[in-house]
Amino acid sequence: MRLVSTLATTAALLVAAPALAALAPGAKAPDFTTRGAIAGKVFTVHLAEQLKKGPVVLYFFPAAYTGGCNAEAHAFAEAIPAFTKAGGTVIGMSADNVETLSKFSAEKCAGKFAVASAGPNVVKGYDVALGKQIAGRDITKRTSYVIAKDGRVAFVHDDMNPAEHVATTLAAVQKLTGR
Repeated sequence: MRLVSTLATTAALLVAAPALAALAPGAKAPDFTTRGAIAGKVFTVHLAEQLKKGPVVLYFFPAAYTGGCNAEAHAFAEAIPAFTKAGGTVIGMSADNVETLSKFSAEKCAGKFAVASAGPNVVKGYDVALGKQIAGRDITKRTSYVIAKDGRVAFVHDDMNPAEHVATTLAAVQKLTGR
């Protein structure tokens, strides 16, 4: 009976525990260079270059053209003026190929911010592998990192529900920059 109670308690704790991202605030964010797109135009995305402008929000999303990801992209697109005012840059990241992301950037992101292809090294470095596939494609966890200009993680929002990623990351950028 005691073992059953202990197992039930452990299971309840695991279910209630929040998802944890590998990179905690204060950790050095792995630098990367990959291909991305904005408004359908493909270009090279280098994190270190983006950080020269100020804080970067890297928001990982499971897969382009899925309900939650479409809604999240729309919400980030709507908030780009506020991110810009706060001095932040938004980059969406998924394991999708750049051809898919090129279309997604124009259609669902309204051409307002870049989306980039997160290859296996980026997925591993940011610990965002979900361990599942959609239509044969790997998908990532829905995790948002706010990376300070010095390359350190300032804030992490790790939740598969897309509802709070925009608001919490915007608040974190505003806190970092005082704008």
